[in-house]
Amino acid sequence: MSDPASAARAQPTLRHLDQLMAQLLDGVILLDPTGVILSANAAALAMHGVKQVAALGATAEDYAARFAMWSADHRPLKLRDYPVFRLLAGAPLADMVVEVAPAGEDDARWVHQVRDVVMDVDGGEPDYLALVLSDVSQRFDAEARFAAMFRSNPAPAIIVRLHDLRILRANPGFLSLTGFAADQLEGRSLFGLDLLGDLPDAGAVRRRMEAGAVVPQTEAGLRVADGSRRLVLFAGQPIDVTQEDALLLTFADLEPRRQAERERAASERHLQAVFDMAPVAMAITQGDDHRIVHVNAAFRQLTGHDDDRALQRTADELALWDDAAQRIAIEADLGTAQGVRGREVRLIARSGAVVETLVSAETVSIQQAACVLWVFHDVTERRRSEAELGAAIDEVLKDASWLSRSILDKLATLRRPAPHPVAVDLSPREREILDLICDDLDDGAIADRLAIARNTVRNHVARLYAKIGVNRRSGAVVWGRERGMGSRRD
Repeated sequence: MSDPASAARAQPTLRHLDQLMAQLLDGVILLDPTGVILSANAAALAMHGVKQVAALGATAEDYAARFAMWSADHRPLKLRDYPVFRLLAGAPLADMVVEVAPAGEDDARWVHQVRDVVMDVDGGEPDYLALVLSDVSQRFDAEARFAAMFRSNPAPAIIVRLHDLRILRANPGFLSLTGFAADQLEGRSLFGLDLLGDLPDAGAVRRRMEAGAVVPQTEAGLRVADGSRRLVLFAGQPIDVTQEDALLLTFADLEPRRQAERERAASERHLQAVFDMAPVAMAITQGDDHRIVHVNAAFRQLTGHDDDRALQRTADELALWDDAAQRIAIEADLGTAQGVRGREVRLIARSGAVVETLVSAETVSIQQAACVLWVFHDVTERRRSEAELGAAIDEVLKDASWLSRSILDKLATLRRPAPHPVAVDLSPREREILDLICDDLDDGAIADRLAIARNTVRNHVARLYAKIGVNRRSGAVVWGRERGMGSRRD
């Protein structure tokens, strides 16, 4: 049998504990039940920024006087909540997290995770007490930086715990997007709330989340506070800056894009209706060869080409233009800011009939594709009527001796309409002088013919110029002859 005295001498002593503590990476502060600090290892000293045990203080009260402590969310701790006093009071610590700084400082220098160890020989009153400290400053710094970034990130985001897919946090962007309050989300199941709807494969998305895998960008209908859904693009990324395995979900709001697409589609439907019902012939072409992609009913009626024949064909393939060179020139002008307006063009209908038109064209965007809108205004009947009217006027003007001067003016205007016709009230003398001007008589000859003074002629001529809007004799001649005045009527 072993000697009981030898066995007693072999029991661990405080020296043995010091030797053990010195090898630990965790910090250890050893106290007796009265609160006297007996020992501390190097790790514990480093976690307080001191080199000697005495710098921690002789007792728990000294320790509390030398170091300030806050909770993990930086609320100042009362003395009774310091880990050392909780240890002396017999309250379990259970990995308590505290922020620590030298007394008098307002910002924490270290973050300690503290647990307690109670030592006794016979199971009765404790013989020694120990605080075991882990320095988690770096982890908490990383978490603090992540939390600050998470809160300030304008992109809506939530953090979901992996093992039960419950929401841990939601940033202001997500709350603003959805209209939820934080307490309506935090602690609630992501799928229990049915936040993500309209998923292409909800089962596959959930399995990836539960496995802690990256969730690729996926469109979904995000439920908002009023029960409706917004179109979003979301993605998931595992993160390790929280105390629990988690997944960061970020969201991009696609609802404005969807609304714009709906409005654009509605607008295009309305434009399509206007296009189809327009009484003027229209066509839409696309591509460098201006292949026809749409025509309206008026175009089909004007040209005789229905959809089956016209669509996906070019004007050349339909032999639509009478002058291909003119078409090429007009297509070249499409790049100008004003486009093409009112060009006179002859089209050849499917029947072979010539159609006189005024063509306008402009580049447009349809369903995000560059196109050209062509408008063909049929003026065939108007041209025919103008020709017939001109022939009739020419016939009348062959013998105009029996017509009044006002009728002659109107007929001349119809025959050769002025670009900007002006109603003019000439006196009989002014009309008489204008007739002589149109016969190429100068002021002197007119004065002799009418037996009036030259100055009087000049005064009449000046008033005449002002009334008909010209400033020289040649302009008066053109104006008068276009209205059938003078004996040289062209």
